[in-house]
Amino acid sequence: MTSSRTRRSTMRTTMTDVARVAEVSPSTVSLYLRDPEAVSRARQQRIRHAIDALQYVPNRMAGALAAASTRVVGVIVPSLVNSFFAETVTVLQSALMAQGYQILIGHTNYDPAREQELVRTFLSWSPSGVVLTGLGHSRATRQMLEASSVPVVEMWEIGPHPIDLMVGFSHADVGRLQTRHLIERGCRAIAFIGAQLEKDGRAAQRGQGYRDVLNSHSGLAPPEIVVADAQSATAAAGVFRDLLARRSDLDGVVFSNDILALGALMEAERQGIDIPGQLRMIGFGGLDFTSSQVAGLSTIVPPRREIGEHVAQMLLARIEGRETAARIVLDPVPVYRRSTEAEGTAIKTRAG
Repeated sequence: MTSSRTRRSTMRTTMTDVARVAEVSPSTVSLYLRDPEAVSRARQQRIRHAIDALQYVPNRMAGALAAASTRVVGVIVPSLVNSFFAETVTVLQSALMAQGYQILIGHTNYDPAREQELVRTFLSWSPSGVVLTGLGHSRATRQMLEASSVPVVEMWEIGPHPIDLMVGFSHADVGRLQTRHLIERGCRAIAFIGAQLEKDGRAAQRGQGYRDVLNSHSGLAPPEIVVADAQSATAAAGVFRDLLARRSDLDGVVFSNDILALGALMEAERQGIDIPGQLRMIGFGGLDFTSSQVAGLSTIVPPRREIGEHVAQMLLARIEGRETAARIVLDPVPVYRRSTEAEGTAIKTRAG
């Protein structure tokens, strides 16, 4: 862990700066921000270009509160539907509310441009902190946050170049852990099923971890990554059915999340495939249904609660001027159940 107490310090871009670059008056910029259509098309384009070039964030707390920050923390997650992030946000909100802070939540649907606009909006309200999910941001988003004096925590992922503070785990290691477990259980022809890998960088990293393990072992079928067109059990059932039709040798499947694994389990039941006798499966997420007797899905459980706790601690320490670890790396927990264990053997587990 790296201890950090200092914070980026730069002068904030002003409306006058934007006006100078756009070659208009500050009052025209102010009018554009209130009502863009009240400004000519040519001036709109020049002002928009200047705002983007300077990474200008309007201060909606101008006046008496211009130098102050609100007791609000902006939290951005990829999806409000994905329950993976619900526990993290709930724990974070509870810890911050106990200290008199509220959170504003935005979701990006895995779109960096949407995240950029959410960050711009949050910064305009002078928040006490900003929390982002993952490390994959647009250049403009990084520039806005690096130019601010606002504490920033990136969560659910680790990497070499955080904006400020970071807490998470290696998704590539998750993919490696899933794949090694199937190999240890005797699987020799293992596929990976994911969804929206071009958008969901963390799921893509889990796929790369799977690929790394297979490429490092001899005597195994080459890696095959299959991509469903949606993060749903129905979509997963369809691609799993197609995979079975052309891969008679298949004896193991790694899934980028538990929802996809659920769809495959249901399709396997429809086709009368013995799980784990004929084929073994492992997911990611530790969702509630995985522990049921019907599913019995082996999975890797991410440290959802711990992430929320650490994010809150890091933010509060930075806001209060105390030292805090700048980087915290956590370990997901494997839970091995019926879907990867031979019938009659003991279930290995490191979690409840």
